[in-house]
Amino acid sequence: MPLQLSLQQQSFLQEEEKTQIERAQKDPRFFAPLYERYYDAIFRYVYRRVDEEEQAYDITSSVFVKALQSLPKFEYRGLPFSAWLFRIAKSELYQSFRDQKSKRTVSIENVVVQQVVEEWTDTYSEQDKARLLNALKQLKEQQLQLVEMRFFEKRSFKEIGDICGMSENNAKVKTFRAVLKLKSIFHQKE
Repeated sequence: MPLQLSLQQQSFLQEEEKTQIERAQKDPRFFAPLYERYYDAIFRYVYRRVDEEEQAYDITSSVFVKALQSLPKFEYRGLPFSAWLFRIAKSELYQSFRDQKSKRTVSIENVVVQQVVEEWTDTYSEQDKARLLNALKQLKEQQLQLVEMRFFEKRSFKEIGDICGMSENNAKVKTFRAVLKLKSIFHQKE
């Protein structure tokens, strides 16, 4: 079970992060603590989508180079700095896909696939798994991203909203619609 922080602890961490950002905006040498704090999370986010380690390292590097270059323009608005980094990562991923015309990879675990399928059917089989994977391929990019973040990465709607640049409520609605579409495709007769 994840450790829950008190409001006071969250406030302290936000203030500490805001101070680090302000220092880094004045002198790029102070960007290192932010880089170290978020590198692993950004790398995992990228790697799950490209499924090629070298490419994930390259894209992650681009994310932090762009973040450092854009840092003077960054305005702290109470959202975690990580949300801004994830938006840059999303942009860099899309650019990479356009540049390489590569297909996006969905990183899923069999346990999660089984849980999703068992919610929609009485049984679970390899055929059901294949149907779900096929249904995922038929979703639009944003729908796929929402489903992946919610079910495979176990992100909260607030985190999804922060990453996608939308409100928490909008993230809920769009995720719900994406799941309905996925379920509809899954249940279509083959």
